[in-house]
Amino acid sequence: MLIVLLAIGMPLAADGGFVRLFNGKTLDDWTIVNQKGPGYVVQDGKIVCPKHGGGNIFYKRREFANFVLRLEYRMEPGGNNGVGIRAPLEGRISQVGMEIQILDDDSPRYQGKLRAYQYNGSVYGVFAAQGGKPKPPWKWNKMEIRAEGRRIQVKVNGRTVVDGDLGTVNDPKVRAAHPGIAR
Repeated sequence: MLIVLLAIGMPLAADGGFVRLFNGKTLDDWTIVNQKGPGYVVQDGKIVCPKHGGGNIFYKRREFANFVLRLEYRMEPGGNNGVGIRAPLEGRISQVGMEIQILDDDSPRYQGKLRAYQYNGSVYGVFAAQGGKPKPPWKWNKMEIRAEGRRIQVKVNGRTVVDGDLGTVNDPKVRAAHPGIAR
């Protein structure tokens, strides 16, 4: 599986200016947990998850509670990855934190097998994306994730696909399976 990320940044300044989290050269500001194979590498100024690579990659300079994260990604056919938010270094991110799904929804390997909350842009297991379909494989997509208090918004290619209040998640099964939504 190949997932490529580019232009990762968050606003940290009071004026709303964004700070680049990836310098385009090294992963010195990142740590990989549960690394598989080569993990993640930098190629041509991009973070790449090579075939047989992976694990969970965390920004290690600081933690963020409320933020806007903007990134660009592309994937190979059948690609499946995600962006973990408000997650600790241990445990399954989609449970102990939240995972924003990155998925090639149109891949034959997923046809007829996905639940609503598994499509691209969804808060995995919690909020189903509405219209978060990515561009075809190898095309660049833009994603913006906004986390302000209990509100989570996800935009894919400029379209809001999730706008949810975590305080409204009352299903006991969802809350038990995803305790990280309380973080």
